[in-house]
Amino acid sequence: MYYTLISHPLCPYVQRAAITLYEKGLPFERRDIDLANKPDWFLRLSPLGKTPALVVHAQGNEKADAKAGEEVLFESAILCDYLDEVHPPRLHPEDALARARHRAWVEYASAVLGTIWSFYTAPDAQSLGKREAELRAMFATLEQELAKRAGPWFAGEKFCLVDAAFAPVFRYFDTFEQIRPFDFFKQVSRVSAWRAALAQRASVRAAVAADYPERLCRFIAARGSELSRLLETAPA
Repeated sequence: MYYTLISHPLCPYVQRAAITLYEKGLPFERRDIDLANKPDWFLRLSPLGKTPALVVHAQGNEKADAKAGEEVLFESAILCDYLDEVHPPRLHPEDALARARHRAWVEYASAVLGTIWSFYTAPDAQSLGKREAELRAMFATLEQELAKRAGPWFAGEKFCLVDAAFAPVFRYFDTFEQIRPFDFFKQVSRVSAWRAALAQRASVRAAVAADYPERLCRFIAARGSELSRLLETAPA
């Protein structure tokens, strides 16, 4: 089995899929597209027009256009679940109830990403402050959940798909903290330790290119938001 991951260099949902592929040691090609100018072949693959999309190639057929009976999956949580079901080692729990709870926390990661979007697009200081408070509250909820277990990862000693979902969440803050010392993690020591462990994970580091921070700064600068204005005055 061989995969093509249709990607955008900044997409956090693509990072989830890439981390899962790396964790399982699966061969794959990553093919970046411009989401502002989506190619027709991509729109045929992804009905929602969003990255990631995963082309599942039969052995010996590695064309990214999914011809000749190839299958395509879209939506990151779904394609990560597929990869977890067909390729060991399992990153979701074996127990059905525990697995459902992990899927719920993957969805929570998506909610945090939505608030992050509202944060870096906030039009003024008041809106930015409101989004900042919402993110702090979300991390406080995570802190309470992490208190139920011990270990570097969400589930304790074993890396799981919830970790893959939150690693791209925390990566944003490496850049945000260079713009202004927001101190999002000052009151959430467990979340802070989890963030630090994820940042050192090989699969997490490999999920973005070396120029990711520069690309993200350019992306934020182009938003015309309050964070864009703070970026303009941030120390070099």
